[in-house]
Amino acid sequence: MYVDANLIVSGSISGNTITGQTITGTDTSVLSTNAIDLGTARDLGSGEDLMMRTSVVTAFSGGTSAEFQAIIADNAALSSNVTVIGSTGAIAIASLTAGARFAVDLSPRIGSLGKRYVGLRAVLVGAVTAGAILADYGIDLEDGGKFYPVGFTIS
Repeated sequence: MYVDANLIVSGSISGNTITGQTITGTDTSVLSTNAIDLGTARDLGSGEDLMMRTSVVTAFSGGTSAEFQAIIADNAALSSNVTVIGSTGAIAIASLTAGARFAVDLSPRIGSLGKRYVGLRAVLVGAVTAGAILADYGIDLEDGGKFYPVGFTIS
């Protein structure tokens, strides 16, 4: 899986260090720290299956659930004329353990909606006291669940 630093909307990667965006609060929404500007020369997977990929960097605690929404808006602050273009649905806090990954499929024609900025909104239910994520947009997924047998030879 490739991660383009220009397509990260929550958190950051520097060398081998991943820093998640803290997502906490009580019955509130938290917007991604970054937005992708569709007004620049960026190809967000035209003709490919585009997805928002979210990884839990720090386990969540407190609260009931969190929902990660892919959003598009008229401004970089992601606050004007916001439209949800995909969602994970509500995820129980117990499932938001460190290393958990979630993906939301999106239409590669998001630019045709007439809005300029793409980001993420986390919708929290209850008093979420800890949790951090790394989220980006891309066209492939990492499947860290593949394991292959060992101890045999091929002749």
